[in-house]
Amino acid sequence: MTTTVARAGVLAALAAVAIVAPLTAQAPQKGAAQTAKTPEQPAAKSDLPIPPPNFEYSSAGRRDPFVSLAARGDDGKTARRGDGVPGLLTGELSVRGIVRTRGEWVAMVAGPDGKVFTVRAGARLADGVIRTVTESSVVIFQEVNDPLSLEKQREVRKFLRGGGEAK
Repeated sequence: MTTTVARAGVLAALAAVAIVAPLTAQAPQKGAAQTAKTPEQPAAKSDLPIPPPNFEYSSAGRRDPFVSLAARGDDGKTARRGDGVPGLLTGELSVRGIVRTRGEWVAMVAGPDGKVFTVRAGARLADGVIRTVTESSVVIFQEVNDPLSLEKQREVRKFLRGGGEAK
């Protein structure tokens, strides 16, 4: 019993010291002149080589590491998507309306800029093909360009009313 009380007393004393010690260490001393400490400036590295005047970097056939690889075409310049429906991505596409003409369904789809286009089954997109158009949705066969994905193609269904998307 006495050892338990002794241990509790020791723990209480250690806790009090742990609480009071930081408070007293941070308290300013009375009467002492306080000096403002400035952070030390790191020494300038003089061992780095200095490039000669008129220096230009030559890539010598290597790619520029600061240019994104995602937006590059085969010619090394930025890839530009086509105009109209062939330039639309599946994620950008929204279905605005569906009509039946000459026995087949035709969808009116809008791109991110708000322009509306009419599409039928078989129309090409930038990343897929419109497989079918039904009275309530547009089914797109999308090509997946993710190297980590196990599936290389997937079916995406864009609905007219719900605004949702099913995969």
